[in-house]
Amino acid sequence: MSKYNALNPDKTVLVTGAAGFIGFHLSKKLAEQGVRVIGYDNCNAYYDVSLKESRLKILNDFPKFTFIRDDLANKSAVYDVFEEYHPDIVVNLAAQAGVRYSIENPDAYIESNVVGFLNILEACRHYPVEHLIYASSSSVYGNQHKIPFSTTDSVDHPVSLYAATKKSNELMAFTYSHLYKIPTTGLRFFTVYGPYGRPDMAYFSFTKKIMNGDAIQIFNNGDMYRDFTYVDDIVQAVENMLCNAPQPDESGARAKVYNIGNNQPEKLMDFIKTLEKTIGKTAVKEYLPMQPGDVYQTYADVSDLMNDFDFKPNTSIKTGLERFAQWYMEYYR
Repeated sequence: MSKYNALNPDKTVLVTGAAGFIGFHLSKKLAEQGVRVIGYDNCNAYYDVSLKESRLKILNDFPKFTFIRDDLANKSAVYDVFEEYHPDIVVNLAAQAGVRYSIENPDAYIESNVVGFLNILEACRHYPVEHLIYASSSSVYGNQHKIPFSTTDSVDHPVSLYAATKKSNELMAFTYSHLYKIPTTGLRFFTVYGPYGRPDMAYFSFTKKIMNGDAIQIFNNGDMYRDFTYVDDIVQAVENMLCNAPQPDESGARAKVYNIGNNQPEKLMDFIKTLEKTIGKTAVKEYLPMQPGDVYQTYADVSDLMNDFDFKPNTSIKTGLERFAQWYMEYYR
């Protein structure tokens, strides 16, 4: 017996960042079920735009998928979408991603992650929705030593501007939930990987470099741990939540935050060994010190996810990397 309400295919779901990695996979899964999906994305050039276009080409084959190419920071464009399509549920996955990029390009993060998210909240206020789900990040935990990371831990010491914007999203969402009764759920994603992934992520660039015989850069001399989470597990968690907004807390706010992680950190060097086995080639390795903004480890406590939805990510790193490598070789052959 399911602990949560399933999505009614008659609902309209707005997915921002639909041409992005997680947004594409979620939009595709919903569109396959006949759900009306409105995709919104500015398709910026932070990484290879042709990969985003490839994702969109797949999505555009679904009759009930509609795509709007615009920026979240464009308030009137956001309002126009709510005015025309009246989404029942909003999943805000659009964001300027990347920890290291935020050190060189801070403006992009405020524009997309703060101003853009404010526009989504304001639109949800003026065109009421049943549920707003939004992407936060495991980076909000900073460099804390207590493991696993729990949503009850203090997250007041972000070590990158990216993390600070994600923490601000959680605070903004709570405020709007408290003031305007908008049900909001924030998802702290832990190192998501898989087919059609982001080329700026380590597993993706490692694969490319190993295949080409180029050296991979290993930071902190490989002494790092990551809670790698396969994209299908992320999508399943989001799908479980769509029609299950949080109940009011003692202040009346319907706001909650969950960790979505594999609950099993991998040592970076073991991850690289698994990738080498999967590709069938040994990497040339260049060891470097820790980079500014990076964290030593991530490790998700997913007990709330299990209690509320009887679900936890469970795809093994071996299975996930095999699926990614297979896609990579087909896509770039």
